[in-house]
Parts: sequence; C-alpha cells; structure tokens
Amino acid sequence: MARKTTPRKPAKAATKPAKPRAKGPKPWSPAEVEEAFRRFAKVNPHPQTELKSLNPFTLLVAVVLSAQATDAGVNKATPALFAAADTPEKMVALGEDKVRDLIKTIGLYRNKAKNVVELSRRLVAEHGGKVPRDREALEALPGVGRKTANVVLNVAFGEKTIAVDTHIFRVGNRTGLAPGLTPFEVEMKLEQVVPDKYKLHAHHWLILHGRYVCIARKPLCPDCLINDLCRWPEKTVTSP
Repeated sequence: MARKTTPRKPAKAATKPAKPRAKGPKPWSPAEVEEAFRRFAKVNPHPQTELKSLNPFTLLVAVVLSAQATDAGVNKATPALFAAADTPEKMVALGEDKVRDLIKTIGLYRNKAKNVVELSRRLVAEHGGKVPRDREALEALPGVGRKTANVVLNVAFGEKTIAVDTHIFRVGNRTGLAPGLTPFEVEMKLEQVVPDKYKLHAHHWLILHGRYVCIARKPLCPDCLINDLCRWPEKTVTSP
C-alpha cells in the first residue's frame, strides 16, 4: 500500500531588507542663499557677459554662435562679421556664403551661418528689423532656444532671467543650491531660491563662478567664495 505523502510547502524566498533611499544634500536655507549672493555682489557688483557685441542684434548673433563653442572663440570671429553686418538687413545682404567664411573658425559654422542669415531675414520680415523683447518670439527664431532667449532678455533688455548653461547646471547641482536633472529644472529652482534683488546679475555670477572656480574636473574649492556653504562632499583641499 502506497504511503500518503504530505506535499511540501514551497520555501519562502529570502527577502533582503530594503535599502534606505539615499537622501540628497540638505537644501540651502534662504539665509545661506542670501549670504552667497551677497558675497558675489561684493566681489563683482556689476558682472558683464564675456561675449562681445555692439547692440541687441549682434548680441543675439553672438549667443547663437556660442552654442557648443567658447566665448573666446566666438569673440575672435565676430569683429570681422559685425564690421560687415551689424544689423539684420546687412546680414541678409551679406549672405550665407560670406557669413560662413567669416565664422568658419567656430564649431558647427555651416549650420550656424544658415541660422544667422535666416533669423536676420525673419527679424526684418516679422519684427521690423528689431530684436523682440519677448521670449516666445525669440524662441521662434532659427537657432534660438530657451538659454539664448534668456541671455538676450537679460543682457539686452535688463530682464531678470537666468540662462542655464553647462557651467550653471554644474554649479547648481554640485553645490546643492539648485539641483535638477535638466537645465530647465535648475533654472526653475534658481528662480525659486534666488532673492529678487540679485536675479538681474545671478546668471553672470554663477556662470563666471562655474567657468573660473567651480570648474568641471578639479574645482578650485580653496579659492571658492561659497566653500563653507557648498554641500558638495568631495571638495578639493588644494588648488592645482
């Protein structure tokens, strides 16, 4: 007679205790943000863009040309360009071939020449040859994105906009001042935390800080104005 067997219960899978979710750095307090920008303002009360221009139109062109290029590289090419064409009408008359020849030392110069001539044509046709003081109108122009529009609105028209480039994106995340996964998120965070009285120059202070102090590979933490406020856990001890 066959034995009755009791079916075995399946063994319970071993469960690992859930890992605690990593916490980000402690957010900056309003007093800390105020102190950081007070220091920036004390050292450099009137920061300026390093892109050279003659008027709102040439500023717009210079910022379009600076995409994926250095300001220094753009500044080497634009004097001859702007001497030949400092208005949209003159740029259209100059033509794409000549613009391309004048800016060929700049990265992506072929596409940029096309955009510069076309945005000039659009300015003449749609805006009477004037650079619009309007974000939507600016972003509708060829080669103009949110960052470029923010720079033009800030520098040419004195709007309190903050253009987030690679430097500001790095500073915002590394310091914990304005963390975000995208430039837009960092921009929105900065809009939220930067006191209004500092917003006009905030873009310039942060970009200069990222360009010359909070650099990508080895930041110059000993020389940093906001070292004691910064949340970055890997601060350098000595400057190179």
